[in-house]
Amino acid sequence: MAFDLEKYAETSERVKWEDLDFETFRDNPLDPGVLRALRYMCDVEYHTSCYLRDLLVTRSHRKDEARGFMTTWNREEFWHGEALSAVLKEHGIFVDYDELKAKRIKLGWQLALGTVTQAAGSSMVGNDFIAVHMTWGAANELSAVAAYRRLAGMVEHPALSPLLERIAQQETRHVAFYTTQARAKLDDNERAQKLVRFAMTKLWKPVGSGVMDDAEVAHAMNHLFAGQSDAVDKLDQRVQKFPGMEDTTIFRTAFERIGVPL
Repeated sequence: MAFDLEKYAETSERVKWEDLDFETFRDNPLDPGVLRALRYMCDVEYHTSCYLRDLLVTRSHRKDEARGFMTTWNREEFWHGEALSAVLKEHGIFVDYDELKAKRIKLGWQLALGTVTQAAGSSMVGNDFIAVHMTWGAANELSAVAAYRRLAGMVEHPALSPLLERIAQQETRHVAFYTTQARAKLDDNERAQKLVRFAMTKLWKPVGSGVMDDAEVAHAMNHLFAGQSDAVDKLDQRVQKFPGMEDTTIFRTAFERIGVPL
């Protein structure tokens, strides 16, 4: 099914949580492991502006459909961060922009190098870089949907679970955009297929890698995907349907690299 950018932009709205009874967290608080995973997710959502900044120096921003999508996508992801921050606040964990800004400053040259690398890579590869961007984005969003739904099912919390399902539902539209674009850029383009296959099998890592501490990445991925072999295989099967990505196992490979037992 083709992605309708105009409809997406017209119907986009911030994720709602005001109707959920957050007072239930007082009698039914989340355990430390869940809170740690939520903090990771919150930080990732808030860092979307960094990912967007890097992409704006690549060829992807020259495409009207990509530029239009990324504007709305960035807004939705910000509100995902706000929603998760509100949950954390109920548990005495406060997350704000200044703290995240300090974390970015601490990374220093690594963040700056990321932008330079994106720009240089885009220039060297040419328009086929867009195929990498779209496939990479599809993988990120597929794993995000799986993570939110997995956590919602794990906790079965009257306030958190419906919130996570709402976030996951919005993320499915992000999956649809990236998937539609990736397949279009890969179809009948052997060069792009080889480039994307190399990038995804050799370089792709779980969302948050390179921004979060390795220990936090490992904890979040273990908490959400340990023992989930079938679910991980289903994620890989989604990517295997992309032209040139047959038989790849990017999720299984990435999780095993960081020690997630499947």
